[in-house]
Order: sequence, then structure tokens, then C-alpha cells
Amino acid sequence: MIFRDLALPGTFEVLPETRGDARGSFERIFCADEFGSRGLATHWVQMNLSVTRGAGTLRGMHFQRPPHAEVKLIRAIRGRVHDVIVDLRAGSPTFGRHVAVVLDADLRNAVYVPEGFAHGFQSLTDEVEMIYAHSAAYAPDAEGGLQALDPALGIDWPRPVTQRSPRDEGLPGLGEVTVL
Repeated sequence: MIFRDLALPGTFEVLPETRGDARGSFERIFCADEFGSRGLATHWVQMNLSVTRGAGTLRGMHFQRPPHAEVKLIRAIRGRVHDVIVDLRAGSPTFGRHVAVVLDADLRNAVYVPEGFAHGFQSLTDEVEMIYAHSAAYAPDAEGGLQALDPALGIDWPRPVTQRSPRDEGLPGLGEVTVL
């Protein structure tokens, strides 16, 4: 596995090291030893699958507040997305900044999102399936979100937005969000 540091401390793009022959290929998508040696989460309590139809669909930005804050490991298993992480950690020198990675099922890359970050994505293809590993179980009372189109974030979404949920449309801007 290859861990590529992203611009925000504690965030990574995780790339596979593929071994292949005439039969096909093999690669690890998670290794507790490799994640643990970097001080990253190695315990996952929940796995989710999201299915998104329609290029341009925007989902997020979502997070869970302490004591249910969670680490996420996210991978596209079908299609491509413009994946975005926003730093919401109290006192962080990069508070409010974001980093983006294209997650592509053909590349089989993943993004590691630490506690204290909001996460969202825009579908770049018509059919997208994403797998999420979570370090904490979903806690409805702890869920939070951030307005993905807030100009204060400066996120350059690559496509016109075609669909959003009513919940995501009503999320607060950066200046109104309680820091994590």
C-alpha cells in the first residue's frame, strides 16, 4: 500500500500496490500493520455502501461530533467522484481549509479522513458506488454537516450541481458550524 500525504495534516490518499499475472490481479485494500505503523485507525465498526445516480450529484459535507467522532476510509468501487475533506478541528492552523482527491474505481484509490473533518463528494460519472469504513457507529444525535456550496470554503466543484438532498441544502455555512 502506498500512503500519499494530502495537504491537511492527518489526511491521506491510499493507493494499492497491485500484483498481477495472466489470471488477473491481487491487492490489499487495508492492512492493520501498515495503518497502525503510521498511527492511523485500524479498527472499523461499520461499513456502508452509497449508490449515487447522475453525474453532478453533490453529497455532503458530513461529520459526527464527539464523543461519536469517526475516522473514515472511503473508496469508489464503481465510477468516479471528486472527493472533498474540510478541516473543522478547533484550534487547527488549517481550520476551514479543504483538500480534494478524485476517487476512481479503476484506480482503486481511497481517502483516509481523520476525526474532526467534514466529508463530501460530487459524482463525476452517472453511476457511482462508494464503500465507507467507519471507526465509530452512526449516532443520529451526533451527526452534523457543513454547507458544501459555502463560498467561504472556496471548493471548486468540477461539474454543475444536478442533485442535492434537502438536508444538505439546509446545512449551515462555515461561520455557523460548531468546531469539532
